[in-house]
Amino acid sequence: MSELDHIEVWKRCLQIIKSNVPDAVYQTWFVPVKPISLEGTKLTIEVPSDAHMRQLEEMPLIDILAKTLKRVIGENVRLIYNIRFLKSTVAYPHQENAIASNRPIPFPRNERESINPFVIPGIRKLTIKPNLNPKYTFENFIEGSCNRLARTAGLKVAAAPGSNSNPFCPLFIYGGSGLGKTHLSQAIGLKVKELHPEKIVLYVSAHVFKTQYQEAYVGNKIPDFLHFYEQIDVLIIDDVQEFKSEGTQNVFFHIFNYLHQTGKQLILTSDVAPGSLQGIPTRLLQRFKWGLSAELLPPDYETRMKIFRAKSANEGIVLPEEVVDYLASKVTGSVRELEGTILTLLAHSTLNKESITLELAKKVTQQIINVDSTEISLEKIRNTVCDYFKITPDLIVSKTRKREIVQARQITMYLVRNLTKASLASIGSQMGGKDHATVLHACSTVSDLIDTDRNIRKYVADLERQLKPGS
Repeated sequence: MSELDHIEVWKRCLQIIKSNVPDAVYQTWFVPVKPISLEGTKLTIEVPSDAHMRQLEEMPLIDILAKTLKRVIGENVRLIYNIRFLKSTVAYPHQENAIASNRPIPFPRNERESINPFVIPGIRKLTIKPNLNPKYTFENFIEGSCNRLARTAGLKVAAAPGSNSNPFCPLFIYGGSGLGKTHLSQAIGLKVKELHPEKIVLYVSAHVFKTQYQEAYVGNKIPDFLHFYEQIDVLIIDDVQEFKSEGTQNVFFHIFNYLHQTGKQLILTSDVAPGSLQGIPTRLLQRFKWGLSAELLPPDYETRMKIFRAKSANEGIVLPEEVVDYLASKVTGSVRELEGTILTLLAHSTLNKESITLELAKKVTQQIINVDSTEISLEKIRNTVCDYFKITPDLIVSKTRKREIVQARQITMYLVRNLTKASLASIGSQMGGKDHATVLHACSTVSDLIDTDRNIRKYVADLERQLKPGS
């Protein structure tokens, strides 16, 4: 062995390791390692971080590394680590210098015995609780055209979680408040626990994640924080638009890379699409787009009908069909608003000892609409435009190129864009499956015509007065 230097020894080791592990594992955990010196049978290597060293010392990597080193160097091999903390990767609170870790490599006595002397108290795999709400199941997540893509993808993820098992890693679910992002993401987690009980699932809000990171930073426990999250098989992060600080972004970038490269599953939610996130670095945005981005839209009429029936059945009542039809026609906001309507209706019925009739539904709904009168939905705008131009809603979302229909369609898109928070993709989806470029073109066209066409200017002004009578 004295004739070989440390570089040649490590090169031979890499050749053996490469043929025995997946390429992603080889590139992630072995290529970054640098040989430093070889003194007899004592090999010194440099690794990027303490978390990197921890991973190398866990099964099955430690078994592969041990056998390879014994084969190349000999039975009495010793391994010494130089750990270098990289600020460019994670915002560690340490000095950027090397820390020597002179420990003999903990070779297992046999293939079944895993020795890991660096298990951190309190974060063993079996003690990690998933933080999932048992009421957020797929069974009570009502499917409709507004959420079918996201729900179907969620079921596929639950059946085979992990970036090596499906193309949906990460699964990025986005949409406005109250449309079911938390419900769907937790439903996936619950289904994973049902189908794969050995998997470690964790749901955590972005706010909680930020707080944990800050506490780890102050307590000089960043490696422990990283090690904890690297144990997770299915990580669900809710509201990633809240990742605004550089430190949180850096540490999540590291965790994302590790989980993705090791075949784990990430599920992320946000109130906007990845491309519309503000204050998030490009390297994270690119990773958010690696898998599938699925939008949750406000429920359409048919879906609202299903929701009202299902929610009332859960409360032990059956609503008259005329009441269901009326509620679905008048309450056009988020799923949360629909649920609030049902609860309010039940409360009035119970407290006043009244049967749930159409008259009671009208009374309750009028109160809710008055309270939420500032909320303007795409459907309300579309119906108002249709009434104004005396055309049917199905015609305005059709593929016809008749001039008067195209004009009404473009004005609808313009008003929705200016009077709501709906994204271009959301508008296009609800206007007959148009893409975002078509919506953008329509908005630009109407904006230009307002300046040059007296009739268009009058149409838009009339419609805005109808939609916002107090303005």
